[in-house]
Amino acid sequence: MSNDLWQWTAAELAAAISTGRISSVEATQSALARLDEVNPAINAVVDTMPEAALGEAKAADEALRKHGPRGPLHGLPVTIKVNVDYRGRATTNGAVVNKDHRAESDSSTVAALRAGGAPIFGRTNTPCYSMRAFTNNDLHGATLNPHDAAITCGGSSGGAGAAVAAGIGAIAHGNDIGGSVRHPAYCCGVYGLRPTAGLVPGTSLSMPERKIVSQLMAVQGALARSVEDLRLAMQVLTRHDPNDVWQVPAGDIFAPLRHRTCKVAVVAETDESPIDPEVTAAIRQAADMLADAGYEVAEVPAPSFKELVEHWRLILGNEMRGGLGLLMEAHGDWKMKKMLEMQLDGVPVIDSRDGMLEGLAQRARLARKWQHFMESWPLVLTAVSWVKPMVDDLDVSGTIDADWFYRVTAPYMGTPTIGLPGLAVPVGTVPGKPMGVQLLATRFGDRLLLEAGAVLERAIGRIAPIDPVTVSGG
Repeated sequence: MSNDLWQWTAAELAAAISTGRISSVEATQSALARLDEVNPAINAVVDTMPEAALGEAKAADEALRKHGPRGPLHGLPVTIKVNVDYRGRATTNGAVVNKDHRAESDSSTVAALRAGGAPIFGRTNTPCYSMRAFTNNDLHGATLNPHDAAITCGGSSGGAGAAVAAGIGAIAHGNDIGGSVRHPAYCCGVYGLRPTAGLVPGTSLSMPERKIVSQLMAVQGALARSVEDLRLAMQVLTRHDPNDVWQVPAGDIFAPLRHRTCKVAVVAETDESPIDPEVTAAIRQAADMLADAGYEVAEVPAPSFKELVEHWRLILGNEMRGGLGLLMEAHGDWKMKKMLEMQLDGVPVIDSRDGMLEGLAQRARLARKWQHFMESWPLVLTAVSWVKPMVDDLDVSGTIDADWFYRVTAPYMGTPTIGLPGLAVPVGTVPGKPMGVQLLATRFGDRLLLEAGAVLERAIGRIAPIDPVTVSGG
């Protein structure tokens, strides 16, 4: 069997495994070989598990012979982020203080993948405490963008984005509280789905219980080089977990896709932020692709992204002042502390019960505004970020303006405040120059996102893995 299996999509690999054309062991060996070949250049995977993965692959092959596939990803090698629990290994979350923090049980993510027969062969990097848009830390080092080492791979699931882009696995788990799936997908030229809050369980029992705002915003998602692979990942990751107190049944949201058109609001320009012309061009290119497929597209004003990101900073920032932010200040690396300083700069202090309750009430008002808009426009096509992928570590360069940063990142950073699902699609990406657009839907509109994403995928063609480029300019 050729060792080029690492270039296949997850759907292709899973189909071949289920019919016996290839084995899970062969697919896993190919993924591990690709990891050995390119990971030293980009440091996307910071915890490798070849022996455990091959053991799981052998078990998957045996289970397939005896009982058939356990799920749509049976036998498929995948990666997970190093900030979720994997029994017996450290849930570092990119923090030196957690280097020996070993989990006693599997997270919802790992449990779902195990139950679905998917071997886990590596764990991907994240910034310290998973709260930066740039992926490096004092424990695991920096993850480089395989397209161009000078630009960020995104964050916080930067290791996941870089791994998928470079062919280290067809599917990578990520999570998203402020763009941490969609931003790395954008920066690395792949697909990334932030599902509706509540569809995918996300409990890691070794970690402190999240406070209420984080519980409302954070989701588990996936990155891949095809839309169909995201759909298959969601079928597995939505497995019921009684440890998760917010989970709702996914129903048929992630059933096989159909071609169903709808109205699409296109937001290609804004007076709320500076805009790179390449971003606007990609959005309008995607709009033309959807129009050609029968969607009714129009450039119309949507509710404010700036309003959303300001609310995100207000309520999450104040929650952090009494929770995660204290850990960051005590144990974070200097880059994390610098980013935290910028995140909280100018954010009013909420020091009363009534003030925080009003912040949560405002969340409902913002969600209602978007839900009413999406009654008329079920999909919104817009930017992931209003600027091209940034130079790596720009947030700690000493020259960044916080107001500029939150204006340009508002489309991906603000939407979690009201739980919206979002899909990053690599329209405009060429090797060495990643680009993309974002599709947004109302809550539980994930299926519309994937169906429209599949239309864009057919138009732009297959996204192939790239060999890492370690110097600027590709």
